[in-house]
Amino acid sequence: MALRVDRIFKTFDGDDAKRATHQVFDEFSLDIADGEFVAVLGPSGCGKTTLLRMIAGFERPDAGRIIFDGGDVTGPASDRVVVFQQPGLFPWLDVRHNVAFGLQLRRRRIDWAPVDEILSTVGLSDFAGHAPYELSGGMQQRVALARSLVMRPKMLLMDEPFAALDAHLRHAMQIFLRELWQDIRTTVLFITHDVDEAIVLAERVVVLGSNPGRILGELDARDIHPSSTDLLDNPEYRRLRHRAVELLGEEP
Repeated sequence: MALRVDRIFKTFDGDDAKRATHQVFDEFSLDIADGEFVAVLGPSGCGKTTLLRMIAGFERPDAGRIIFDGGDVTGPASDRVVVFQQPGLFPWLDVRHNVAFGLQLRRRRIDWAPVDEILSTVGLSDFAGHAPYELSGGMQQRVALARSLVMRPKMLLMDEPFAALDAHLRHAMQIFLRELWQDIRTTVLFITHDVDEAIVLAERVVVLGSNPGRILGELDARDIHPSSTDLLDNPEYRRLRHRAVELLGEEP
């Protein structure tokens, strides 16, 4: 088991005395196997991003344990890398140096071989010397993904990374990510509020409800792929989509 979220509690205090404490999670548990691609699907406010931030080590649960690779998560570490909605690239660095930035923080001298290898993997070798502003939104997100992968993480934590892209680029990045994952088999936790994105990307879709955050149900989406051209004619895709919408509709 790569990740175990074991009966965690998490609350946030109100902004002022008039706002009550908000219970985000109450004895919430989730297991993710090594190499598994899991999407966490749910509406705004159900705790998706809070869950990701706790797994990343940016926040701590009030009680319970988060165990990764056999040890308790007590803070951020390079074995768990986050890809955010915005690429967050440094405009004064070219693509190659953006990708190498994390490695540069680790050591004074950079081994450029893995940097160039990952640029090739994500199809950006020809753009290594370009500035971020010269790239499309999808290409910028590929750079952000390459910057994460070059650290050789055991787990990718992806917080709605394609939400800001237009529909065409978003679909292209979904295909790209799924094919990349099939090659590298890094454990992935992908946060989204989009039903279709969750089903076409992940092997397993965990549907969250809120107040407090809880699992409404899980879907096995291993047979669905974003590159399929006949999704609407696929009865399994239609069944999964109907079930996800049905689960989300149970929210008060």
